Amino acid sequence: MQITLEQWQTLIAVVDAGGYAKAAEALDKSQSAVSYAISRLEERLGIAVFKIEGRKAVLTPAGKALYTQAQSLLESARLTEELARHYRSGSVAQIRLAVDIIFSETLTLAALSRYAEEAPFVRIEILDSALSGTDEALLSGEVELVISPRIPPGFFGDPLMRVRFVAVAHPEHPLHQLGRPLTLDDLRRHRQLVVRDSGSRRMDVGWLGAEQRWTLSHMSTSIRCACAGLGFAWYPELKIRDSLQQGLLKPLPLESGGERFSDLYLILRDGHLTSPGVKRLAELLKQEVARLPPSPLPAATAQ
Repeated sequence: MQITLEQWQTLIAVVDAGGYAKAAEALDKSQSAVSYAISRLEERLGIAVFKIEGRKAVLTPAGKALYTQAQSLLESARLTEELARHYRSGSVAQIRLAVDIIFSETLTLAALSRYAEEAPFVRIEILDSALSGTDEALLSGEVELVISPRIPPGFFGDPLMRVRFVAVAHPEHPLHQLGRPLTLDDLRRHRQLVVRDSGSRRMDVGWLGAEQRWTLSHMSTSIRCACAGLGFAWYPELKIRDSLQQGLLKPLPLESGGERFSDLYLILRDGHLTSPGVKRLAELLKQEVARLPPSPLPAATAQ
């Protein structure tokens, strides 16, 4: 006959409570019932779990190993029961979201961290997307929640935040050495760093037409290139705050166009039929955006 979870629970209670009598109180059982459960446990294991030292029962070496394993076993059982309750309540098993790369990873992770505390069993899948790739993820039904600068036809979206882009380059970049306001022709003579469209349409949003262009798949890579003096680009101010404060990047003194703005929208694929879990994650994302402090970076001006 197999050993039951109740018997393992009794073993743990005796150890944690420090004896049979206190374990009986904790389990709301008689002391004889606790003693019998331990005896049956030892009988089925074929080994002694406790030994008597004076008036106190202490674990044998085998008992210590079994106690640790029993704790893991009961914790697994508890988590299994919670998982069953999670599905019984109708909660979603997985949430897939597409997040445009201009949105702050810090905000995304902060919202997901809070959601994980509330719904630890929901699997999360994040698709980092750019330009048309975000639209395609929504239109194909690949995701349930989207953060995008565009609302595709047939969907509704709530305004989430306005993203400020700043034209920057390393302080030692040749563009910063001209000592005057920069023109479009000045920029075209230097390498522009562009992030690749993750969709199939391959949009060239923001490219100035310069021959010296590097196209990168990840914005983080592009920012590292800019910090190394390998080109200039417009970046979301939230993503480069640290680099600006550390002096690795500096706003370019453009005659005009040194700043750009893009509105981001929070889009639920299923609209009013969206599951409560997805709606809750969307609400947490909004809350994290609302907590953002004002930008410490003054408006870019020509120097």
